[in-house]
Amino acid sequence: MKTISTVLSVLAFIGVSILFAMQFSNKKDTSKTKTSFAAPVKGGGRIAYIDIDTLQNKYELYKVKKEEFTKRQAAAEAELESSAKKMQSDYESLQKRAQAGSLSQSEGEAAQKRLYQMQQSLELRRQTLSQQLIKDQEAFNKDFQASLDKLLEEYNKDRGFDYILSYAKGGSILWANKQLDITNDVVEALNEMYKNEQKKK
Repeated sequence: MKTISTVLSVLAFIGVSILFAMQFSNKKDTSKTKTSFAAPVKGGGRIAYIDIDTLQNKYELYKVKKEEFTKRQAAAEAELESSAKKMQSDYESLQKRAQAGSLSQSEGEAAQKRLYQMQQSLELRRQTLSQQLIKDQEAFNKDFQASLDKLLEEYNKDRGFDYILSYAKGGSILWANKQLDITNDVVEALNEMYKNEQKKK
């Protein structure tokens, strides 16, 4: 049986990293947030960056969603594994009866049909679980992108950065000047936004 482990294990973790690899366009700011940010470093150019590892470790919503998707992945795998074991057990029982000569042709055909239906149901369930996780991940990515765009528009209003890049160990950027790191500012503001949203619920 083809496991969904490879597909599902990626879903809970790739969303935020992919989002930061994009170049953010300058849009008209509509945010009313009063979050105070640190002043830009003089002589630091018109580029800033966000450390992905730090963001993932400190952004509360990301940590919540990561745990949620991990639990859902584990539950899906357990469900499919249980169904697969049941199907395997039925197959082995059928095989033993056939070898012992205690299985009629009609019984064998009926059992074979039932096992085939179980296999089809299992595959359909696997696809359903995978597609639902993908759908939920895409929804999270979309919401996060909107929040990040809004935040960076506010952040960049009086800074004039031309680019806000993502930095991650092993990525395409081999070295980054710590003075251009705005991760803590961004994480602090994102967590404040998340905290305020939770209070409204």
